[in-house]
Amino acid sequence: MNKRGPVSEFIEEHYKHFNAAALMDAAKGYETHLAEGGKMMVTLAGAMSTAELGRSLADMIRQDKVQIISCTGANLEEDVMNLVAHSHYERVPHYRDLTPQEEWGLLERGLNRVTDTCIPEEEAFRRLQSKIHKQWKQAEDAGERFLPHEYMYKMLLSGDLKEYYEIDPANSWMLAAAEKNLPIIVPGWEDSTMGNIFASYCMKGELKPSTVKSGIEYMTWLADWYVKNSEGKGVGFFQIGGGIAGDFPICVVPMLYQDMEMENIPFWSYFCQISDSTTSYGSYSGAVPNEKITWGKLDINTPKFIVESDATIVAPLIFAWLLNR
Repeated sequence: MNKRGPVSEFIEEHYKHFNAAALMDAAKGYETHLAEGGKMMVTLAGAMSTAELGRSLADMIRQDKVQIISCTGANLEEDVMNLVAHSHYERVPHYRDLTPQEEWGLLERGLNRVTDTCIPEEEAFRRLQSKIHKQWKQAEDAGERFLPHEYMYKMLLSGDLKEYYEIDPANSWMLAAAEKNLPIIVPGWEDSTMGNIFASYCMKGELKPSTVKSGIEYMTWLADWYVKNSEGKGVGFFQIGGGIAGDFPICVVPMLYQDMEMENIPFWSYFCQISDSTTSYGSYSGAVPNEKITWGKLDINTPKFIVESDATIVAPLIFAWLLNR
């Protein structure tokens, strides 16, 4: 083990109780899981890319501390938007005080607000649109079909965006993932900006819906990947937030066990969720980990952690620990 960096030393010294202790326990559990030969899925909900999680997640990918990612279509594209349009973003620290009229003013300026950060439509969305359309069109003309993230990888690796880079490319987790060809699952991609744009081309008759592979094809691909990667220590599940980014991939285990009748398929072998959802009735995001035992997702003995806090604070700290920062 390399010597701990100052951030890691601070966490170990001060994070002793309550959510702080849960953070520390989860980080050490993640570390142990990898040390014993396990693999890890990280799921990204919310707007973690706009929160610039790539500053730590990119290194996690490069250092083989993440083997597969599940994310929303928004997180898939917003990391690339930050890569090519960062200087055009605007921060609105007083966002809680904005009136509806002021919000409308942001819209008229082409600024779409995510909490305290505004994504510039022209420089971010439209800058990507022409480049990703090129990939969709080339595939369709060649009679080929790919998954949503594969088109993004092709766009990044083509070099078409390099002239627009506005941050250190080392801080783009999507670029790090593309360079390693990291498996990504993107459930519900259709509701992202690029998904909406693709739908508009289909409605105009310029592209066919079948040119982009579907969520069912993501599920069947993930099922095959899980069967091939769940031996030994198995695959852990590190969930940032809730929603479809977590719910979609975690279901692959009960699907294989119950519907494919693979009775020996291993459960997820580590589980951690960072969530600001209060424990609640009927909410997936607010469900405690033990509920997942009854759904055939986790075993009785699966190490389980929940950190009830802000993921934009907690995830970079856990990643800092794993990176010895």
